[in-house]
Amino acid sequence: MAEALATGEPLGLLDVASAFLSATDPRRDSPFRSDDAEPLPPREELVQAFLHVPRLEASALVAAIAGLTGDRVLRARAHREIALRGHVLPRWLTELDRARTADRAAEFGHVLGDGESLLLGVTLADGSELAVSVYVDHNLGTVVKDALVVPGALPDLIVLMQETTDDPDLGISELAPADVRARATEAIEDGARLFPPLETDTWPANRPLVEWAVGLLPAGGQGYQRPEWSSTDREALAVRVLGSPFATDLTDAHHRELLGDILWFGTDYGPGDPLRWSPVAVELLLVDWIPRKIVADARLLAKAPDVLRTLIRFAHAERGIRPELTAETLAAVDEFEPEHQEAIRSPRLQGPDALLATLGVLDPDELLAEQAQQELARVVGGAAALEELDAEPLPDEPFAWERVPDDVHGRVAEVVELVDRCCDAMLDVEHRTATRRLVAAAAEGDPEVFRRRGRSDTLAAAACWLVVRSNQQAGGGGLTTKELMAHFGLTGSPSQRGTALLKAIGAAAYDPAGPQLGSPRYLTSERRRQLIAARDASSDPRD
Repeated sequence: MAEALATGEPLGLLDVASAFLSATDPRRDSPFRSDDAEPLPPREELVQAFLHVPRLEASALVAAIAGLTGDRVLRARAHREIALRGHVLPRWLTELDRARTADRAAEFGHVLGDGESLLLGVTLADGSELAVSVYVDHNLGTVVKDALVVPGALPDLIVLMQETTDDPDLGISELAPADVRARATEAIEDGARLFPPLETDTWPANRPLVEWAVGLLPAGGQGYQRPEWSSTDREALAVRVLGSPFATDLTDAHHRELLGDILWFGTDYGPGDPLRWSPVAVELLLVDWIPRKIVADARLLAKAPDVLRTLIRFAHAERGIRPELTAETLAAVDEFEPEHQEAIRSPRLQGPDALLATLGVLDPDELLAEQAQQELARVVGGAAALEELDAEPLPDEPFAWERVPDDVHGRVAEVVELVDRCCDAMLDVEHRTATRRLVAAAAEGDPEVFRRRGRSDTLAAAACWLVVRSNQQAGGGGLTTKELMAHFGLTGSPSQRGTALLKAIGAAAYDPAGPQLGSPRYLTSERRRQLIAARDASSDPRD
């Protein structure tokens, strides 16, 4: 305070008072903090202590605190104490309540809309001027990420910002002072609720000073208007994207499903604009949001970068974005795709668990280990089966005809013959035994699967596909669906007939990680070795 008073400049002293108010701000407290440090005494108690210190610096600090908080009772008492002490303080300090804002305000932003700086000016009672720049970040939820208060007039700050940037996509535009107040207030309040809080060299230390300055602006302005998107609106936009010349490579249902998810991200997160894509938005989507929020097979999520490229080209064409910016945004997809591909194939917390781990409520290592054990148990049919799992090779086992009803013997025989040919040509004895077991269990569990009219080769292909997929690690190599179907002379997906077989044996008809047969009876020795290794590795989260 002594140094700040010695300069004769208002900003130094106001910065100190603002830092004190920020440090004692109840908004900085959180029930999730694990900080063992001794908490500060309440703000009122500290201010009372300063009032009992008969020094010029204490008088100046209390006067600044009273002025920034707008506490009339505190201001009256402070002025009374200061008068009794005979301390002479600058006019701008004793008359902070007479400060006024400039008649104009502005915003400084980028065409891609990651955020903007809200600009305003303040004139103190002695004619001194301050300029304020409040940066609002839309990618993090339209919250204040940083703010600067500098000496000088607002027009000088605007000229400086214009002269120090050569980016043609950055621009300053006039904004009604009341709108600046509404937007800044809203973004400050929303940012104060974030945990962990956003912190820079100046924020939130100067938050009380910024709030005081913003509070001098006229009220009644319009805050940020978030668009409302219904599911029908999103679907209509998806149809437009898929019908555009940019979407010629989005040919399957997975692409359409992922497009819906990405549009959901665009409408429900950030500023609510599904056609706003920047390199930062790309990073948030690929590296954080999709791996954390979308529960699906890695092979499906792996297609997200291609879908995003299509959406970026469509959106930038709609908005008339410069080709150079489109190229930069597409380059960000290339940059973050490897990290995305690694993340979707790695153990990770999702949904509420991810949030609670971030808040420090849950131990992520212990939770991931627990989830890994649950996932492995689900694959083999339960915790007991997982514990008893062995890696003995499946025997060369004959087909169990005793499990098949008499009236479907002929149809099952056709399917088994086709299955055996496929396994002999493309797989091995263990896969053949596993697939024979699957067909026998399905015939016993729901003979109607084999009574319905249909081709035997599609059933055989579906049975082989289920066993192959269940014995491959998620995203792993091996025999592809296309290669398998080609052996049977078929095209398309075997998933529909595969679903019928899964239901027949009592397994889950849908699993986001891919079809799971739910029993080690259908797993090869190699796959069971993989599961045993994963079981042992996740049994202790410290491993």
